[in-house]
Amino acid sequence: MKHRITVHHTGNEQDMKYEVVEIFQSINGEGMKAGELAVFLRLKGCNLACRYCDTAWANVEDAEFREMDEEEIVHEVKRYKVKNVTVTGGEPLLRKGMRLLLTKLTEAGFFVEIETNGSVALQEFAGISPNLSFTMDYKLGGSGMEDKMDIRNFSFLTKKDTVKFVVSDNRDMERAYDVSKRFLSDGQCNLLISPVFGEIKLEEIVEFMKEHHWTQARMQLQMHKIIWDPEKQGV
Repeated sequence: MKHRITVHHTGNEQDMKYEVVEIFQSINGEGMKAGELAVFLRLKGCNLACRYCDTAWANVEDAEFREMDEEEIVHEVKRYKVKNVTVTGGEPLLRKGMRLLLTKLTEAGFFVEIETNGSVALQEFAGISPNLSFTMDYKLGGSGMEDKMDIRNFSFLTKKDTVKFVVSDNRDMERAYDVSKRFLSDGQCNLLISPVFGEIKLEEIVEFMKEHHWTQARMQLQMHKIIWDPEKQGV
């Protein structure tokens, strides 16, 4: 399956266009705002190809999208009358003009969560607004993408941000524990352990956390895959 990043720009940040695959309202299925209503803004394209990716359909070359500028996006998001916005993909931070879009969303009064895959430098976006937070994956061995991770990103995470480890087996759990101890100070940010859907027994995660006294971590299930069919889009 081909993955491609397509960027439309004119050289002027004020003329940016974004390839929007979908905008919809649902509950946050994961992250520190899990269970809260949010508007999801999904942009096309990703630079990774994780083995277990559940949104690969949004990254392929012929994925359908709407071309929208930042004002159109803010206007569309406002229609839902919801305070939380989750910007996701693919990998949204690869897009040109993302600083502009994120600034506009936070200036409009939204609490914006960026779901990012851990391979894109966060420094440019870290100081945009106190209403902006990162939920950053660290891709483990089970993803096939760990060599693409940018470990410098850990230094830009604060208490409002989250690191998410998606685990598929005990080796991933061991690696997640090691990475968290090496690169994160206690209380620096939130830390989530999320199982690859249907691949690891949930009790194994709990037992690992107990054995290692891993009190900084929180296990989290993908609520949207429990409420709806795991393959359902737009939820």
